[in-house]
Amino acid sequence: MFPPKRIICLTEETVETLYLLGEQDRIVGVSGFVVRPPEARRKPKVSTFTDAKTDEILALKPDLVFTFSDIQAEITANLIREGLQVHAFNHRTVNGILDMIQTVGALVGEAEKGATLCEKMQKKIEAAKEKAKKLRRRPRIYFEEWDEPMISAIGWVSDLIEIAGGENVFASLALAHGAKDRIVFAEDVIRAKPDIIIGSWCGKGFKQDTVVGRPGFDAIPAIKNGALYEIRSAIILQPGPAALTDGLELLQKIISENN
Repeated sequence: MFPPKRIICLTEETVETLYLLGEQDRIVGVSGFVVRPPEARRKPKVSTFTDAKTDEILALKPDLVFTFSDIQAEITANLIREGLQVHAFNHRTVNGILDMIQTVGALVGEAEKGATLCEKMQKKIEAAKEKAKKLRRRPRIYFEEWDEPMISAIGWVSDLIEIAGGENVFASLALAHGAKDRIVFAEDVIRAKPDIIIGSWCGKGFKQDTVVGRPGFDAIPAIKNGALYEIRSAIILQPGPAALTDGLELLQKIISENN
């Protein structure tokens, strides 16, 4: 059916996008990890990130299901086998997020709304780039997505660090497809000499004492100067509007404080 009237979103970024487009009434089911916007948590919860309740999804009779990444590939395949229409996103960059927003708008028959929202996001990005040009320096940043093993920034986070005026010390790893390809070791971080360390341990709080206590980390400029920060994963590790708004703003604030 086009446009779809009953949509299930198995990750948060499409939920937030539909709310920003004013199309939230179409959403009939969400992931249990949804936190933005808060009212979305009142929707029926039909999945985690790696598991979905197929029977409950089918009972909601969706016209369209949004999934994300290869991690949900089996969920996607199962729903297709059940005869559902599924659109799987797999973006990893800021441009990919903008493409996702426009695609969601088009798929729900609101392409103009999608384009308008993208334009608004793009203006924030351009304003951030202009502000970054006025910085005294571009601090070197180590962004830690997980602690054991230590995983460095994913693609869109690396993009946002650069947009905000920083330099991701592991930028070469950011475009790697899987988290296992972004694993770094203590000696790598020590050698990189980051000016700032930002933690965003997905699903749990960032423990500064753990990072400070790692052998050899006392030689890192960020540790010497107390430049350790946390950005909650719900703000920056979802590849959607939150990262381009609140996530970018927090990165700008952190970088400004260290200039």
